[in-house]
This record gives sequence, structure tokens and C-alpha cells, in this order.
Amino acid sequence: MNPAIEVSNLSFSYTEEGNTIQDVSFSIPKGSYTTIIGHNGSGKSTIAKLIIGLLKAQSGTIRILGTELTPETVYDLRSHVGIVFQNPDNQFIGSTVADDIAFGLENHCVPQEDMQALIEKSAASVGMSDFLQAEPTHLSGGQKQRVAIAGILAMTPDIIIFDESTSMLDPQGKASINAQIKRLHDEKNITILSITHDMEEVAQSQHVIVLNHGVVEMEGTPKEVFAQEAMLKKMQLDIPFALKFSKAMQKEGFSSIHALTLDEVVNQLCQLKSKH
Repeated sequence: MNPAIEVSNLSFSYTEEGNTIQDVSFSIPKGSYTTIIGHNGSGKSTIAKLIIGLLKAQSGTIRILGTELTPETVYDLRSHVGIVFQNPDNQFIGSTVADDIAFGLENHCVPQEDMQALIEKSAASVGMSDFLQAEPTHLSGGQKQRVAIAGILAMTPDIIIFDESTSMLDPQGKASINAQIKRLHDEKNITILSITHDMEEVAQSQHVIVLNHGVVEMEGTPKEVFAQEAMLKKMQLDIPFALKFSKAMQKEGFSSIHALTLDEVVNQLCQLKSKH
């Protein structure tokens, strides 16, 4: 079975001074949830733009669902791939949520009589059914991202790319969108590729690719990647708070961290603070 995305020996540069992406190769299986992480300037968002054909690689190949991405195939392949960007305001076109979701359907020449059902279904899947007549500018950051996701879902893509889609949200908004991404993967079996700096999201993915100065430094499961804490720190990356807390508790002699109640967690945090 062909992978959802296959990147082979990909290189790209914005200038002549050096490659932003250097000989990068990786494969993303159909139905998987993969995150790409890296420090600012590591090339992770460039990868997203290359995959959807917004940038053209200097060398190497990208295959999507078995078909090579070329100037001749790019528009057809985009019908299989949806992307949610960092700032949802840049994706809004319509005056209402319903209009905005409909915009993508119109571009895909979906018959008018079929649109309403698709709009309602996609809005319901992200918990935005009550906001179909609302103006997007009046929504919170998290709600705007939900609308952006709904607009992508209405077009029934095989693959969704999230390009730093939670970076502008507050902690509550991040948690909400991360939960939404996980539901999309678990319930709809959509292939997810998320470009992110949010280690809490990385922890919920199945596979992690770590970019460093435009090359794949390491990849593996979240557990395997987080085990390389020293290497991650050298790349200006961190591990999730929950893992930090678990390690701190183990260092203090608690071998069964998951058995602690919330009150006990708070007490242990206070004790740690008093010791240090």
C-alpha cells in the first residue's frame, strides 16, 4: 500500500547562501498521526508548503497517495490535501461561518443542493453548529481555528496538514484544538501531519520527525524521541510538562506517579518548591 506522503531527498533554499531543507526523506503511512518539530528556522513550515505545492523543491520528490507532485498534478493532488494555517484570519473569506465553509465547496464545484448538508455536518464535527450565522471576526481564536478545520473537512480530504495551527492560541484554545485534531484522527481515520512546537500535542501523536537546520535529526515514537532529552535541549526543544513532572517525582523517590491524586500532586509540587 502506498504511503499517504512520501518525501525523498528533498532540498530547497530561499537564497543562495544555504539550503533551508537539505536532502530530507521521510514517509507518512495512511491513517497515521505524525508531528514535525524543530526550533525556529529549522524548516518545518517550509516542508508543509512544499508538500502542498506552494513552494517548488530544488531537488528530490514528493509523492502524495502514490502520485508524484508536479506542476501537472499539483491541482488534482490539492483536492486530497487540506491545510490549516497558523493564523485563521488569513483563511476567512465569507461574511458568516456558513459562507466561509461553503467557499471551499464552491471552488470544488459541489452542487448547491448538496452544500447545506456538508456545511452542517462539518460544523457539527468541530462543535460549531450554533455559530453558522456568526461573523468569523467575532469568534475566539480557538473557535476560528475550528471553523478553518470545518472548511477543510467539508471537502473530505484524505490528508490534513496543520501548520503551527495552535501557536497563536491561549492554553485553553491549544488544548481544545489538540483534542479536536486527535478526534479527527481517531474517529475519521484521516491522515494527520502537524507542524508544531507544542510538545503536549507531540505526545499525543504516533510518530515524530525532528528537524534541525533543515535535516532530519531523529524520528520515532514520542516516547523514543522524548527519551533523547539532552539532544532535544541542544536543539532548543523541550519535553512535555507531564513528563518533566513525572521525572521530578521519580527523582524525589515516587516510583508510582500515576497513582497520585490531584491533591497529592499539588502537595508534592509544594514540597518540591520548598526543597529548592
